[in-house]
Amino acid sequence: MNLSRVRDISRSLTPGHPNWPGDAPFSVEPAARIANGDTVNTGVLSTSTHTGTHVDAPWHYDDAGVRLHDVPLDVYLGRARVIHATGHALVPASVLDGLDDLPERLLVYTGQPAHWADFPQDFTALSPEFVRAAHARGVRLVGTDSPSVDPLDSKTLDAHHTFAETGLFIVEGLNLAGVPEGEYDLVCLALPLHGVDGSPARAILLERDA
Repeated sequence: MNLSRVRDISRSLTPGHPNWPGDAPFSVEPAARIANGDTVNTGVLSTSTHTGTHVDAPWHYDDAGVRLHDVPLDVYLGRARVIHATGHALVPASVLDGLDDLPERLLVYTGQPAHWADFPQDFTALSPEFVRAAHARGVRLVGTDSPSVDPLDSKTLDAHHTFAETGLFIVEGLNLAGVPEGEYDLVCLALPLHGVDGSPARAILLERDA
């Protein structure tokens, strides 16, 4: 594989990585250490299931929704399009105007930086109209560089519930800074956690042949 054609669009999970307010913080605490006489080095990982780049299982926002182990793996693998939708309070359906032959996976760059020193307080969420328009165009998965498809202070979670209504799946917290618009192959693999509401994920884009 030509690694120069691979784009890592995951957020690096460094000590102190900012999480959604109130979520369990990310940490890796030392356990066994060779320097202390142990045979190996190990660590104890503690974090929210929605840390950094992560997938939302439908059960996260819908008690009747499927849990992560029941989401088909092919949702997260295959042809994808990256679009830029900056300068909006909510991404409108109109950003899809003129886009033909959309693949099943749509990734939206709203202007988030590659690294979060602090958790974003003001970010671009998705409008329910955008979600419905993507569904009408045959999209199955929407990814965003924002930490959520809904605004930070939303109590109604309109976008999340529109995903439940349409059956689309969600990836949040992508690192799309510097990624040109266009088509790629997406590989987005969450941890194989059983019965959960979401999971951190490693997401990469593979550049397609022209």
